[in-house]
Amino acid sequence: MNNDAKLYKDAMRVLKLTSRTFYIPIKLLKPTLKETVGSSYLCMRAVDEIEDHEQLDPETKQHLLRSTAELLSTAFDKEAYHRLTKPYESLLPEVTLRLGDWIDFCPTGFVEKMKESTSVMAGGMADWVEKDWRIKTKVDLDDYTYYVAGLVGVMLSDVWKWYDNIETDRELATGYGRGLQAVNILRNQGEDAERGVRFVPDNWNRDDLFAYASNNLKQGDRYIESINNKNVVLFSKIPLELAKKTLKAMQNGNEKMTRQEVESTVDEIINE
Repeated sequence: MNNDAKLYKDAMRVLKLTSRTFYIPIKLLKPTLKETVGSSYLCMRAVDEIEDHEQLDPETKQHLLRSTAELLSTAFDKEAYHRLTKPYESLLPEVTLRLGDWIDFCPTGFVEKMKESTSVMAGGMADWVEKDWRIKTKVDLDDYTYYVAGLVGVMLSDVWKWYDNIETDRELATGYGRGLQAVNILRNQGEDAERGVRFVPDNWNRDDLFAYASNNLKQGDRYIESINNKNVVLFSKIPLELAKKTLKAMQNGNEKMTRQEVESTVDEIINE
C-alpha cells in the first residue's frame, strides 16, 4: 500500500473512531470533498481533544493549544509539534498526536484556509480553558460555541466556496455549528456537572437551553436552503436532522435517539 492510500485508510479509520455524527455524511462525499472535509474535521477534532481532556491540567491545555495555534499559523513544523506533544503522548489520542498527518491529507488548494480556521479554534479554546469555562451570559455562550463548533460551520462554508463556488451566509453557518453543539451540551449536562463544568448561562434553565438549541438549528435549516449542490446538501442535512431528532427525543424524556432511529433517519435523507 502506498503512503497516500495508507493515509486515506488511516484518516477514515480515525474519523470513524472520533465522530459518530460526521463519519456517515463524510463517507458519502465525492473524493475531493471527502478528503477536504475529512482532513479539516480531523484537525479540528485534534485540538478539541486537548480542550476536552479530563486528565490534563488547565495550564498544560493552554500551553498545548496556544503552541498548536502558533504552529498552524506558519508553515507547520511536524517535528516541532512532535516535540510539543511528546511529554503527553501516553494521554493524548491518535487524532491529536497525528495532526501533521491530517494536514498532509488535506488537498493543497485548501490546506492554508484549514490551518487558519483550526489555529483560530485552538486559540479560542485556550482562552476558554483560561476562563475555566465560566459562562455567565448568552454572549459568553455564543462566544464559547463559536470557537468549539460555529467555526466548523464557517470552515465548511469555506470548503463549499473553494470546491464549487457555493456562496453561503456565514452567520447561518455559525448557527448550524452552534445548534449541533447546543444539543451536545444538553446531552452531556449530567456528565459535565459531575466534573464541575456547566456550559449554561447564569439564571438559565434547561428550557432556555432547549430554546437556544432550537433557534440555532433553525438557522441551520436556512443555511442548507441556500445550497444548490446535492452532495453538499446531503452531507449538511444528516448531522442537522440527527441533532433535531435528538433534541426532540430529549424533550420527550429520552437520553438520545436509538440506533434504529439514527439509521432510518440517515436512510430517509439519502433516499429523498
